[in-house]
Amino acid sequence: MKRSFEIGNRRVGPGNPAYIVAEMSANHNRDFEQAVEILRAVKDAGADAVKIQTYTPDTLTIRCDSDCFRIKGTIWDGRTLYDLYSEAFTPWEWQPRLKEIAEEMGMDLFSAAFDPSAVDFLEEMGTPVHKVASFEIVDLPLIEKMALTGKPIIVSTGMATREEIEEAILTIRNTGNSQIALLKCTSAYPASPGEMNLRTIPDMMETFQVPTGLSDHSIGIEVPVAAVTLGACIIEKHVTLSRKAPGPDSAFSLEPGEFKAMVDAVRTAEEALGSVSYGPGKQESSSLVFRRSLFVVGDMKAGDTFTTENIRSIRPGFGLHTRHLKEVIGKTARGEISRGTPLTWDLVEKTHA
Repeated sequence: MKRSFEIGNRRVGPGNPAYIVAEMSANHNRDFEQAVEILRAVKDAGADAVKIQTYTPDTLTIRCDSDCFRIKGTIWDGRTLYDLYSEAFTPWEWQPRLKEIAEEMGMDLFSAAFDPSAVDFLEEMGTPVHKVASFEIVDLPLIEKMALTGKPIIVSTGMATREEIEEAILTIRNTGNSQIALLKCTSAYPASPGEMNLRTIPDMMETFQVPTGLSDHSIGIEVPVAAVTLGACIIEKHVTLSRKAPGPDSAFSLEPGEFKAMVDAVRTAEEALGSVSYGPGKQESSSLVFRRSLFVVGDMKAGDTFTTENIRSIRPGFGLHTRHLKEVIGKTARGEISRGTPLTWDLVEKTHA
């Protein structure tokens, strides 16, 4: 059974509306007021939660200019890890206040911790859930520390093999914590739709028996909507006030209007999924009359024989069901029948044995 759990006052898991998370990441550009403005914008856009990141350049890497510390093959080519993280990190002193502001707006705020000291810091803040970033899925001691808090754990799975995901889940469950969600993720910035492989989402739900969602780095809103139709119950998407603003993550983030369009499209998709249903729905009932049925299409006198020339299957649906056509052909009219009359059994002469 796929377990659901609560984050704040929201139930997260199959059968519930997708929990939509706005990833602020580095898009605050080290400006606290801009961070607050992002909170306001995503609240207006319909986000359920805001996610930030809790690290410093020194908790992620070391200051070193050697080649192995230089980034290759991404939009940050040529920069050192330390340089990038120095620009991108969210000051820790902001985070308690950002959480308060988000909660005043009715949103959850949580964070991805990148080392044990960050987990301790977030516990002091009282964040409702812990997030494991894709690159940290192999940091089992860090995952264990998060799990021991007893809070839900959301794990991004970018690049992870099935075995690595299993090991992360086992690490969490071995602490007695069963509140786990996985996010399908493609760790490319930006990620192309052709690399998303969204069919992995229902497979992950079936394989690991936990709620599964999407952490999306693609450009646009189509991929999250498609993910929801496949059962994704969490959607995480980067947001920025403007892609024109400089910043390490702006290029693959949604602007507030786009984020709102994504939320609206997700909610519409969820409504459209509905439930398994056959037969006419409420709005379809009035359309039943436009089905085909048997009508007399030529004037007839009493005793005339019903033939394919004077009986046809046409719209609307006031006459006998079309299944009776062969049964009626060859029988005779009980009385006069005008062209355009719905055929009923009262108009057909009974056959005497």
